[in-house]
Amino acid sequence: MDSQDLQVLAALRRWMGEGRRAALVTVARTWGSAPRPAGAWMALRDDGRVQGSVSGGCVEDDLIARMRGGHIGGSQPFVLRYGVTRDEAARFGLPCGGTLELVVEPAPEAARLADLAARIEAGQLVRREVDLAGGAVRIIDACRGETLHWDGQRLATLHGPHWRLLIIGAGQIARYLAPMAQALDYAVSVCDPREEYSTEWDLPGAPLVAGMPDDVVLEMLPDPHTAIVALTHDPKLDDMALLEALKSPAFYVGALGSRVNNAARKERLLKYFDLSNAEVERLHGPIGVYIGSRTPPEIAVSILAEMTAVKNGVTPARPESAMPTGSGCGIG
Repeated sequence: MDSQDLQVLAALRRWMGEGRRAALVTVARTWGSAPRPAGAWMALRDDGRVQGSVSGGCVEDDLIARMRGGHIGGSQPFVLRYGVTRDEAARFGLPCGGTLELVVEPAPEAARLADLAARIEAGQLVRREVDLAGGAVRIIDACRGETLHWDGQRLATLHGPHWRLLIIGAGQIARYLAPMAQALDYAVSVCDPREEYSTEWDLPGAPLVAGMPDDVVLEMLPDPHTAIVALTHDPKLDDMALLEALKSPAFYVGALGSRVNNAARKERLLKYFDLSNAEVERLHGPIGVYIGSRTPPEIAVSILAEMTAVKNGVTPARPESAMPTGSGCGIG
C-alpha cells in the first residue's frame, strides 16, 4: 500500500508524462484548528483534477478555480494564505480560527520528483528543500527526529518512513498490519524464527529479519519513533522481545492476548526478568483499541489505531465491560 506522498508523486509524474501542466501544493504553516497538518501535499492538474489534500476540502475548490483560471502558472514558487480574517475563514469553511499558509510550486521538476519517489520507495528518510527566492529544490538525506522547517523563504519537508515498526510473528495479522503501517510511513520489519511462518513471508517492503526476537530488538536500537508489536501468541517468543522492548525508549510496545493472558504475562515478566513495575506497565495489552475485532484485518486496524493514538499523545478509551475475558486471542 503506497503512502500518501507516493500517491501524490505518482499522480504528478503521470500527468506531466502525459504533457499536462501540474502544480504541487504544500501546507507550510497552520494556525488554530487546521484540517490538515503542516507538510500535507496536494497535486493539482491544469484541468482541476487533484490528488491528495491540503485542507480536507475547505480550500481545494478555490485552488482548482485558480488553476483553471490560469492564476497558477510560471515556474516560481509562491505563498497563498487562507483564513487570515474571520470572514475569510467562514467563506472557505475553515474551522473556527483556522489559518493555512500554502507553498505552491506551479512547475515542479520531473527529474526531482522521480528522484524523491525512488528514495521513498527504497525506504529512505529524506528532506526536500524549496527556496522560494530562486525556486531551487534540493533533496538530501534526513535524520529521524528532524521536523518541518518554514521561515517564509525556505520550506523543508520530510518524506519517507518517519517511524519504525517491528512485528514479532509473520502470521496472518502481520500480513494486514504491515501494509497498513506502511501507508502511515512506517518502515516495517518482521522477525519470526519459526520456519513454518517465516518461509511464507513475502510482503514487499517489509523485510524478514533473521535472529531471535530479543537479539533483533537490541540490534535495531529502538528510539522514541519505534513501535514493537508481539503477535506470535507464544510466550517463548513474545516474552523474549518484550523483555528488551520494555527497557527501550520505543513509544509503543504491545502484545497479543486476552486480559487473562496479559495479566499472566505481566506477572511472568516481573517475576522472571529484570524489569521494573514501571517498565512492565508500559506494555499495551490486550493490544489495540476495542472495536469488537475478530478477524485478522480487524485486529490489525485496532492495533494501528492504538499505535496512532499513543503516537499522537491521545489516550484511547478502553471500555472494560466490553473487553473479552477469556483465554483466547482477544485484543480488547
